Parts: sequence; C-alpha cells; structure tokens
Amino acid sequence: MDAQGRGRADNIDPADQWVLNPNTGEYELRLSASAPQSTVPGPRRSASRGAGAGAGAGAGAGAGANGTVRSRTAAPGRNVPGPRRRRGAPAPEDPLPGRRGRRQPPKKSKAKKALAWTGGTLAFIVLAAAGAAYLYIEHLNNNIASSPDDGASTGGFSKDKAINILLIGTDKRTGAGNEGYGDAGSVGHADTTLLLHVSKDRTNGTVLSIPRDLIVNVPDCPTTQEDGSTRVIKGTQNVRFNTSLGQDERTPSCTMRTVTELTGITPDNFMVADFNAVKTLTSAVGGVDVCLAKDIKDPDSHLDLKKGTRHIQGETALAFVRTRHAVGFGGDLSRIALQQQFLSALMRKLKSNDTLTSPTKMIKLAEAGTKALTVDSKLDSIGKLKDLGLELGKLDTKNLTFVTVPVVDNPAEKVKATVVLNQSQAPQVFQAIQDDVSFTAVKQQEKEKKDAAAQAAAARLQGAKSEASEVRVRVLNGGAPPGSAQETLSWLQNTAGVEKSENGGNAPAALSKTTLEYGPEQADQARKLAELMGLSGTAMKPGKSVTNSQGLPTMTLTLGKDFKGAGVSLTAPTKAPDVDKSTADKVQCAK
Repeated sequence: MDAQGRGRADNIDPADQWVLNPNTGEYELRLSASAPQSTVPGPRRSASRGAGAGAGAGAGAGAGANGTVRSRTAAPGRNVPGPRRRRGAPAPEDPLPGRRGRRQPPKKSKAKKALAWTGGTLAFIVLAAAGAAYLYIEHLNNNIASSPDDGASTGGFSKDKAINILLIGTDKRTGAGNEGYGDAGSVGHADTTLLLHVSKDRTNGTVLSIPRDLIVNVPDCPTTQEDGSTRVIKGTQNVRFNTSLGQDERTPSCTMRTVTELTGITPDNFMVADFNAVKTLTSAVGGVDVCLAKDIKDPDSHLDLKKGTRHIQGETALAFVRTRHAVGFGGDLSRIALQQQFLSALMRKLKSNDTLTSPTKMIKLAEAGTKALTVDSKLDSIGKLKDLGLELGKLDTKNLTFVTVPVVDNPAEKVKATVVLNQSQAPQVFQAIQDDVSFTAVKQQEKEKKDAAAQAAAARLQGAKSEASEVRVRVLNGGAPPGSAQETLSWLQNTAGVEKSENGGNAPAALSKTTLEYGPEQADQARKLAELMGLSGTAMKPGKSVTNSQGLPTMTLTLGKDFKGAGVSLTAPTKAPDVDKSTADKVQCAK
C-alpha cells in the first residue's frame, strides 16, 4: 500500500505522527513534523470511536493536505493506532461514547492504607493501655491504708543508705474467717515484730525478731488524732513489748519509738499486717513449702500437718505461723523460729522465677499486698513501695540472716511468762546492726585485710602506751549530746585516772565520728587514751598537738555524733556476735 493509501502523502506513515502532549500525558496526531505542539490539553482520542459517529468526531479522523482535520476511514485490514502511553503507566479506562475521558484521581496503595489503619490502631491501643495502667495504679493506691509516723522514723528510707523497716504483725481479728483466732476483743497488739535491716551496699541483710513478751520501757508517744491534733500517750515502764501497739490507743509510731528505745536503731518506715496478710499473700504466690520434723497438731491454731515437706497457703499458712504449743518448748520463742522458717520460704518464693515471670501472680501479689498492709505516711503510694521493693530485691537470700533478740527468762517471775534482755549478747547484736555489720560471710573482712588504710589504722594502736596519769587531753563537743564533754571529763578524771584533762567547750564544727588528734611526741599517750575510750585506729589522727591552759602540749579529743556515753566503747565491731541464727536460703524443719 502506498503512502496516499495509508492516509498520508510524502511517504510518511500517519502512525509516526502521533506525539506525546506533556500537559495531558496523551499521544495526539500532528500533521506536520515541524508544527509546534499545543500547550493546551486536547481531547482524549480513542480508537474505539467508529466512523459512524460523524465527521470530525469519528475514530480514524485524519487531515487534508492543507492541515485541516478531516475524517478518514481506516484502510481495510488495518486499524488506526490508539493513543500511546508511557511505559509502565496503567492503561486508561475507555470513556463513554461521545464523552471526553477524564484522568482518574490517584488511588492510595493497599499497603499505605493498611499502614495508616495499623498506625491508628496501635496509637489507640497504646493510649488505652496507658489509661488502663494509670487507672490500675490509682486503684492500687486507693487500696493502701496509711498511718502517721508522728516523727518517730528517720523520714523514710534512702537509696544510698542502709535500710531499716519495721514489720509488725497484729493479733487483731479483722477480716472474714478470723473470728476464731487471736485474743477475744484484742485491740491489735504487736504480736509479731521484726526489724529488717538491709546493708548500705545491699550485699546482706538481717531480720531481727523481737519477742512479744520481752520486758521493755515504752516511751511517751506523741500521736496524731483523727482531727489532726496531737496527743501525747504516756509511756509505761517494765511492760511487755507487744503493748507498744494498741494498748492505750497506741499506734505503730509508738512501736517504732519503743524499738529505738530498745535497740538504738531508728526505723525508716513501718508496715503493719493482720491475719489476712498471711492468708492472701501466700495464696497470691501459689503457696510456699515448709518442713516439719514431726507431726504437728495444734487445736489452738487449727494446724494439723504430717511431718515432711508440706505446701501451705491461706488458712493453713496462718495456722502455721500462729502455732506455738505444738513446737519447741511451747512458748513464743518457739513460734518465732516457726515464723522465721515461714518468712524464709516466702522470700524464696517471691524471688523465684515462678513468681517473677508470672503476670497473674504479680497482679495478685500487688492486690493482696496493698489491701493487707498498713504503711506509714512516708510509704503510702505504689511508686514508693515499688522503689523499696527494687532495693530489697537486690538482696541475695543466702546473705539474709534471721536473728532473735538474745533474751533470758525474767528472774523476777516464779512462773516464767516473760523474758528480759541477755545483757552479755543483746547489746552486741544491736551494735552490729547499727554499724551495718553482716551476720553472714560476705567479702568485707577480706577486703579490709587487704586495705592499706585499714592496716595503717591498725598499726597506730600498736606500740608502747603511757600511764593514764601521764595523758594530757582536752575534750571538745563536736556533735555529741549537750553535756557530753563534761560527762567524759568527769569519767576520765574520776574513773580512768586521766587527771591531766580539761573541758575545751564546743568544737568549731560537728563531726560524725569521734576523733583524737595528737602530735608525734604524744603517740604513747594517744594509744593509752584510745585503749581507755575504746577508739579504733581510724579515729586516731596523727598531726600536731595544741597547748592546754597550763601552756603544755596536749591532745584534742573531739566527741562526734557517734558518741554513746562516757566509758562506752567507740570501736565498731568488725564481726557479728556469735548467736543463734539462720539464713533465708536454707530450709529449717520445725521440731
């Protein structure tokens, strides 16, 4: 077929005249190779429009030699090419006959739609979870009951100091199912009291059990009343320790003051638990395992268990910790040993993966703990309890020691019903806790042996010592209670034989530790005074002497905040006293 028959002269195929209009993205027929492309979008053409549609509107429209658009019919057996499209572009939809085609708006990809939907859903879930978490925390906060500390505490535990928490279990019959326990009509005495001490470095801890029948002096107790006023509840002398709570409307803050009076240790916080706490906490963790060396049947506590390892919780757990007549000598001290075994088992269960990795148990534990415990006003939120829990969680159970206050039978009683302090052991136990000394074999002692400073301090105590009559010293008060300098001076002159001593008044600044400064020529005198005062080598400060009121060189003894009284040794123990004890990692069987 020649060029004319193909619809175009000059040997040019019309199909080669289809060019792309950049404004429309469509191919258009141009009759002249040199004619410029129109910048105005033209109508979309479609090969589907037939000749019957009319001149100038039919498919296969051509142009004459003069450049005018004319109708043409496709040659037999040949179709006019449709509009060309860019490679990779989607095929345009065919417009309705007689109507111009319109470009379709771009559609969002399915992937983008899915991403947008997922992002919105995740945002909703996060917000919902955050809201639920907030509401749950508020719920737990509302569970917590608190009681004022009335200034009896240190003001709350600190993360950078040793921690002392007073745990009080009352015999008040609160809660359903507890009518058969405890003394009828009890106001809630301090039936079980433990002082939990955790070392500053969190490597070890001590649980000190205080017998309820220990004879103590309960001090005067300023107590906040319901109307916000303060009433001082008068103290009592030579009474059972358990009367420090409940008796005469005493609150837990009074038990704190009694513990401080007894041990010299001021608790940071307190927690009070009733019978329900034992039942709900053990149930929350799924029970604990205890060991019995014999069958135990106690009608008073309702405990009936065969010997061997037994899994207990709820009512049985409460009966276990209350049993005393069927174990040991049948008294409160025998029950304390049973309670220590129970607490060891509970500690092991709390720190086990079985509990820590179970969201269900952790939620039950949070519910039970916040409902069953009454805490002091410095510990009355989930945030504070969580911080305390994190600190206690650092403790390894193998370095948590259970100790009971050393006691002896009350010599004033014919029928033995109460106990008094064992004066040869109890002060040592209290002092060890005050000085943060571990009752377990931690590496502190080995570290001290290798410490050069410790060796140098020990060396200061070695060597010749002067006679007491040759010692010259002036005494200053640098943080000890008022009158301590004069008290020490009287003791030195009248008891220790240090007659060349004088009161130097108040020191320029307060010191946390008592110090003894001396010149090189007074080393012998310093060693003698250290021996008399019970000073450690670290308290001795080689330096220079000063002049006393007679113009003679003298040493300077500055009493610090650690001063405990004239004649009381200031040497901190490096080893805990040898007393009966057990550790939380070992299973003890009740006998």
